[in-house]
Amino acid sequence: MRPGSVLARFSLVGAAALAAAGLAAGPALAADTPVGFSCQATPPIGGAQTFSLDAGVNGTAPATVAAGSAFTVTLAPGALTVPTSVSGYTVSSISGIKLSVPVPSGAALTGESLSGGSGAGSGASVAVQGGNVVVTVPGPVSGGATFTLPTLTLDLTAGASGGSVTTAIAGSGYANPGLTFNASVSVSFFKVNVPTACYAPASPALTTTAVD
Repeated sequence: MRPGSVLARFSLVGAAALAAAGLAAGPALAADTPVGFSCQATPPIGGAQTFSLDAGVNGTAPATVAAGSAFTVTLAPGALTVPTSVSGYTVSSISGIKLSVPVPSGAALTGESLSGGSGAGSGASVAVQGGNVVVTVPGPVSGGATFTLPTLTLDLTAGASGGSVTTAIAGSGYANPGLTFNASVSVSFFKVNVPTACYAPASPALTTTAVD
């Protein structure tokens, strides 16, 4: 079969299923906030495919703080599993995972750091980019492996009394996603890269802190 035919067939019957299973949520903790993502996978040939992805984030923050005081918020994503195959195609790995959180309003961000995480290799980093705190995990994470993204800690200083500080996942659409990753899939003798962009339409609050 010609390479173009193989890739076209993959793009039509496999891309959406691949990306949909690309990050399968593991057992959620009771304290997790469920986050429903709408995702779009863009194969190299054929149209984009859309799907839903359910994940969870365990957020910890004080219920109230005094105006001008320092406090921390931690956001711990739940475990995720990469499938070994989808629709007869082998999933080699996923890589370039990025999760974005808006810098909270109502407080000043004084620092950000990562801790923990497992199964995703080394090299995770965090940086403020365009008003978001972006966690980047290069990977790759092999097909069949279960991994956990690092816990994000935000160091904050509360603003004026009467306000509140809320954290959530960033993103307002496929062109402005809060979660992205690339999937490497074996198709015949070829490997196909499928970029995927996700955002949370409901964007639930992960933590909320009132400022007294």
